[in-house]
Amino acid sequence: MKIYISGKITGVDDYLEKFGRAETVLKENGFIVVNPAKVMAELPNDTPRGCYMDLSIDMLKYCDAIYMLRGWEYSEGANEERDYAVKHNKYIVYEAEGDDVLWGIGKLNLPSSNV
Repeated sequence: MKIYISGKITGVDDYLEKFGRAETVLKENGFIVVNPAKVMAELPNDTPRGCYMDLSIDMLKYCDAIYMLRGWEYSEGANEERDYAVKHNKYIVYEAEGDDVLWGIGKLNLPSSNV
């Protein structure tokens, strides 16, 4: 199962670490992970926001599920990604408080061999 990581990037100094931590745990649990933070970090600083969002949605289209990092609700982009996921019937998984990165996966019965 392919899963897209979504969360607040703008104004978050350690966003690459947060996305990276989620990517590691998701991969360890059998997911194919799309980490947009890695892709976006390689784009020029003057890349327009609309371009970022177009690329983000294109990556999300390829995925079966979206993983919402804590604090996603404070990000305009993450809200747009979640809205897209809802409209297109993708699985939505929310990061829990504390260290339980995979909260909700078992309850959702996601079709992954390791979950």
